[in-house]
Amino acid sequence: MIAELDLLVRLNDYDRPQDVADRAVQAEELGFDRVSMGETTGWNIVPPLTLVADRTDELGVSNDVISPFGRSPAMLAQTALTLHDAADGRFRFGLGPSSPAITERWHGESFDRPLRRTREAIEVIRTVYEEGNPAYEGDIFEIQGLNYEREVPESPPPIDLGTLGPKATEMAGRFGDGWAPQMFTKDGLADRLEDLERGADLAGKDLSDLRVSPIVRGIAAEDRERARELARGTIAFMLGAYGPYYGDSVAEQGYPDVVADVRAAWRERDTNAMAARLPDEVLDDLAPAGTPDEVREWVEEYADLEGVDAVRVGFVDGMTDADKETTMEALAELV
Repeated sequence: MIAELDLLVRLNDYDRPQDVADRAVQAEELGFDRVSMGETTGWNIVPPLTLVADRTDELGVSNDVISPFGRSPAMLAQTALTLHDAADGRFRFGLGPSSPAITERWHGESFDRPLRRTREAIEVIRTVYEEGNPAYEGDIFEIQGLNYEREVPESPPPIDLGTLGPKATEMAGRFGDGWAPQMFTKDGLADRLEDLERGADLAGKDLSDLRVSPIVRGIAAEDRERARELARGTIAFMLGAYGPYYGDSVAEQGYPDVVADVRAAWRERDTNAMAARLPDEVLDDLAPAGTPDEVREWVEEYADLEGVDAVRVGFVDGMTDADKETTMEALAELV
């Protein structure tokens, strides 16, 4: 496989942050290129990322994503620079606008002008990178500025954007160093890459200057039907219950009726019906789920899409530790 292989770890699957580092060590031993994890309303992401950085030697370290509604731009820059130092220069910083639910019901902020806030946060971070000071005047942020107390590295951590829509993805191409989208079919990803390339053009960059690492969630198991059942439940939940954006995106990729059916079942809080309303065709378009051979083939085909630099594979709900081992070992044969 020409593209790199990333592992997306779900923090809620582990009892202690140290256990996340154990998984990362295993990923490095199996030949994965990078490990990543997201932050919602569970653990603060920084301690497990720090442990991962300390326990590994060559594995890339990333996050998916930190929200500019939950931390000030200066704190975002501090976080990125600290983790970059902890990882000896192996860290990539994942940033994205997150969702209304997390912004309003967890951080207590208004989900107002998320794209503008994200853009300005990136600009402040880069100001710290370049000048060692967050001084900035924008529509959202006005910062008088203080000097960063440490020396900024010559190669500060790249910034990857987790976005879905056309305008947001154009912003990723224009202001980011990478793009980490989620829940895209092969055709849908190819279409959205045009928006990413348009943004890169506006900044005088080529698409090849960006690390494109789409996120997929899957499972490899000898019991094919069980694997597909678990994946179907996770994908259906993400379409119908996990905020509006994933469902809206998949609807725009050609499946509006499926998304409407899944959402109707969620209104009744019937998760079994949600899964039942997700056809095989849609599951196969969105997730590598089945036998180890099938999962390898799916990921390899996805990685072969023009413009894709890495495939970031995460797990689905309900997997045992043995399932995770089987999935990781199956994917490791691609590297």
